[in-house]
Amino acid sequence: MTFSEKIKQPIFWSNFIKIALPFFIILIVMTLLWRSWSDIFAGNFHAISESHFKNGKWIAFFASKTIASIIYGLYVTNKNMK
Repeated sequence: MTFSEKIKQPIFWSNFIKIALPFFIILIVMTLLWRSWSDIFAGNFHAISESHFKNGKWIAFFASKTIASIIYGLYVTNKNMK
């Protein structure tokens, strides 16, 4: 079955959500831990907010994770559907 035939099936999209959403959440958590390890464990959430989310930085932060999650979800779902 080709990719264009698979995306027409409702089961494809439910499987896609099952893959992409957890990947998105894990990616966000891992990125915050990687970039702000000391601020997280010090409880300095203002510094985390300033470095990742203020002044429009949240758009780039979430856009890259959203795009990566969509690509990964489509790839894995397409690969695993028969």
